[in-house]
Amino acid sequence: MSLLRAPHRALIFGAIATVSPSQRKLLISPRQFRHVSTHGSRPRTAIFFPGQGVQKVGMLSPWLEAFPTAANAIVQEIDDIVGYKLSDVIQKGPNKVLNLTIHAQPAIMATSILILRILEKEFGFNTSKRVDFTLGHSLGEFAALVAGGYMAFEDSLRLVQIRAEAMAAATKRAEVKYGGEYGMVAIVTEPEYLQPLINAIHEFVGYSRDDIEDRSPIEQVLIANINSKNQIVLSGNIERIKTLVAHVRQFLGHDPRAVRLKSDSPFHSPIMRPAVAVLRPILAGKSGVKGREAEDMVTFPGSLPCISNVSARPFESKADLRDLLARQCLETVRWWDSIKYLDQEEKVRRWIGIGPGKVGRNLVGKEVGMRGKDTVKGGGVWAITDPSEIEEVLRGLEETESFVEEESEE
Repeated sequence: MSLLRAPHRALIFGAIATVSPSQRKLLISPRQFRHVSTHGSRPRTAIFFPGQGVQKVGMLSPWLEAFPTAANAIVQEIDDIVGYKLSDVIQKGPNKVLNLTIHAQPAIMATSILILRILEKEFGFNTSKRVDFTLGHSLGEFAALVAGGYMAFEDSLRLVQIRAEAMAAATKRAEVKYGGEYGMVAIVTEPEYLQPLINAIHEFVGYSRDDIEDRSPIEQVLIANINSKNQIVLSGNIERIKTLVAHVRQFLGHDPRAVRLKSDSPFHSPIMRPAVAVLRPILAGKSGVKGREAEDMVTFPGSLPCISNVSARPFESKADLRDLLARQCLETVRWWDSIKYLDQEEKVRRWIGIGPGKVGRNLVGKEVGMRGKDTVKGGGVWAITDPSEIEEVLRGLEETESFVEEESEE
């Protein structure tokens, strides 16, 4: 059954194909794209949100231009929550300011939720009825918790702000006390080399998160992310990472590509342990935030299952959510395992990235074998990073809506 009336489909789909992305906002009438809730036989669908590194100066501009009333109201709310003109940092930069963890994390999370809200309010997209799972890459997990009904936007954004400040302070503490340069490096290899690569890193490092307490930060390097079947991320002291990569190349007889990431801190490494101590009492409702009394920020269950970065499975209880979310900045991001779980066990066939950048879409596509709706019947991987992409996503969802029902009749 079509989700758009025939006249609307002809007007929108026909006209949009003939104009440039910058002109599309003049032709799209959001109310004509209203989606209705559907029966439970549609393909399972997940929305996912990006992590740090996708920030870009001016990333709010397309939304402020296309939806000035709605976007400006949300931007004002964002600035009120964080207590300063974060929107000016996002829009004016410069890059070196926006890229600071204390600005980048709340900026990405806030922009992601702004996009989701516009999709919901202007296009009638009902997340709880149109989606089956939410997840986010590292920082993106906080947006996923908002989308899944576990935390209010205000509380989640405040928590992200505190998290960013605590993570930046942990890095600064290591730099001042021990010296050295810290950050993250992506290691890209061929799929058949990934597990030998991980094994070799564990062997050369010679320790785990559990027995690293007696090592100074300048000696610390661990796997921060397992992102896909051919990419991991190392986090810690940059010189130690370079030495480790050189050893691995010699040992494996293989030359994986090393790419320095746009991060000023060694996230998901033991250097972040002090940040866990900051987040735990807040999540437990034992410590207030910015002058507010202590409160329970977490609702459980939410409206949708949300996948934890730490366990690569849905949060199981309020206590589980509090524990894993506090530890998340320290533990390895199991993104590849999360995608495999949803793809192979939960049979998710439609994936929608919400937020700046398309890194998340590319990582998901590597695992589920899709490069858009044309490659797999009844499914697809899409991303909404710009207003001009909304039409493709909504049309893709419409075209695949009845696939499960048709398949059961064959």
